[in-house]
Amino acid sequence: MEYVVLQMRVETKTSGETSKNLPELQKMINDQASKGYRLHTFETWSMMGYGGGNEVMATAVFERK
Repeated sequence: MEYVVLQMRVETKTSGETSKNLPELQKMINDQASKGYRLHTFETWSMMGYGGGNEVMATAVFERK
């Protein structure tokens, strides 16, 4: 098995609206899928960002045989 681990910061608005860079996260996942990887594990955790905005860190582990 071969693994790739990628991490991305997903910025959200304080009012809970849709994240600003969700399309970038989707592109990251689709890019790995196009290379023959499948999503193995996806983990997120929240933290307070600068200026009062919330940030979510996302870690994705992809695997390929």
